[in-house]
Amino acid sequence: MPSITLNKTVFERLVGKELPLEELKDRISMLGTDLEDIKGNDIHVEVFPNRPDMLSEQGFARAFSSFIGVKTGLRKYTVKESNQKVIIDPSVKVIRPYTACAIIKGLNFDEENLRQVIQIQEKLHVTYGRNRKKAAIGIYPMEKITFPITYKADLPQKIKFKPLEAHQEMSAAEILEEHKAGKEYAHLLQGLPKYPLFVDAKGEVLSMPPVINSDKTGRVTEETTDVFVECSGFDFEVLNTCLNMIVTALADMGGEIYSLRLEYQEGTKTTPNLTPSKMRLDLPYLNKRLGLSLSEKEAAKLLEKMGYGSEQGQVLVPAYRADILHQVDLIEDIAIAYGYENFQEEIPNVATIGEEDAFEKFSKKVRELLIGMQLLEVKNFHLTMKEDLTTKMNLSIAPIPLKNAIGDHNHLRNAIFPSLMKNLADNQHHEYPQNIFEIGRIFVPGDTETGVLEAEHLSVVLCHDKTDFTEIRQVLEVLIRALGLECAVKESEHPPFISGRAGDITINGKKIGVIGEFHPQVIINWQMVMPAVGFELNLGELCKLAWKN
Repeated sequence: MPSITLNKTVFERLVGKELPLEELKDRISMLGTDLEDIKGNDIHVEVFPNRPDMLSEQGFARAFSSFIGVKTGLRKYTVKESNQKVIIDPSVKVIRPYTACAIIKGLNFDEENLRQVIQIQEKLHVTYGRNRKKAAIGIYPMEKITFPITYKADLPQKIKFKPLEAHQEMSAAEILEEHKAGKEYAHLLQGLPKYPLFVDAKGEVLSMPPVINSDKTGRVTEETTDVFVECSGFDFEVLNTCLNMIVTALADMGGEIYSLRLEYQEGTKTTPNLTPSKMRLDLPYLNKRLGLSLSEKEAAKLLEKMGYGSEQGQVLVPAYRADILHQVDLIEDIAIAYGYENFQEEIPNVATIGEEDAFEKFSKKVRELLIGMQLLEVKNFHLTMKEDLTTKMNLSIAPIPLKNAIGDHNHLRNAIFPSLMKNLADNQHHEYPQNIFEIGRIFVPGDTETGVLEAEHLSVVLCHDKTDFTEIRQVLEVLIRALGLECAVKESEHPPFISGRAGDITINGKKIGVIGEFHPQVIINWQMVMPAVGFELNLGELCKLAWKN
């Protein structure tokens, strides 16, 4: 968990109340955070990753003040129009396509305030920004820049400016190879034909996100009163929420928030947007989960203690909260406001004896059988690349993508075969035969709350110079018979396999999997030099059939 150091004097001023030390320690711990220590004027606290809005004196004090009943309810922030704009050039569309920006005026920076701003930026980078992959933040002194600002991408060889903590101008290549921050974040720009830049109306470079600010236009000092703030990345809503966390913290520091007009090729947006979102609270669901009998009024009062508002029976969720996605998130905050110490402890009126899950016992038996046949078990991630699931397997069925993907591994696997083929492709420097299997989860569209149906599968792949369909069928039949069942293989066509050397696996007339010899094109797609054969079964269905038997 990320830890932050709070200035106790600043924190108590923002909270609006000074608590006795022991009470302060108790209330911080009961807010859903982990108090490490209070030494002198420093409060050391760990903040759970789901609350990035609390990674500053201002954000933490805002939440704490509501929690102890000093300033409850939804905090309201005024956003004024700056009549300035940021132009988003189409060149960034395939590089780092989005930005959300704002201006904060009337700040009074001293050494302590500068420390706080640096802490906000660093902690959000590491947590919410996923080490700048998901979001990168830039803060610039307004006195050094001229509007309008342009967000664009340019060829690396054309980029040259003096980065922070450098003694001279450096090219983009020199920054990534020699500068401390450049070396640390060079991988985020690796392989890109162009690099993103923020440039002002005079052509001065503000920064090369997500790496480094310019020393000339990107250094905030104690003389700075107004700042330009930008967040860049791959998902506009993520960036807007990140920006909201920063601007509200700066507003609590004494600044005034001004909006900017963002001119995208497809249309204009205005940020920041601090309008709260709305969610209706499911009161019966709440009471069932918490074992309480709260009325709507009582629930609303508890939500006010956590910084929410209400309007016509709906909960108003602050625009800087990134963690409120479902009813259970509201319920968690209500539980915190109610006080974990106030829940009555009850011993369940049941007596049970723990035992190993039946499916796990079945899976264990399958593992032991396959290991007994000299197969090696592997374990892979559920996320992989779309190309691995489709093109490389000669398939066109669209797998399920992640909504807010950052890297290339952004699709849920719909079969285990691709994972095993990747294992084989990555281990061709080892000796053969390479006969492997995996028991794991796959994801396909289904009629569920999330629209995704999950299933446990078993996949076996054999790879060596003499392997063929007969060998993989023998492995299948030995396994099925050892489980007390009989299977049949009905010839069928499957794109990953050679025509005439593939089939559907059935038990008692029910299809539970596929088997085949991988097509030469699939072998070529994976850049393998050895043939491969395999089968994949729905292990959950196989388990049910074994139980019936």
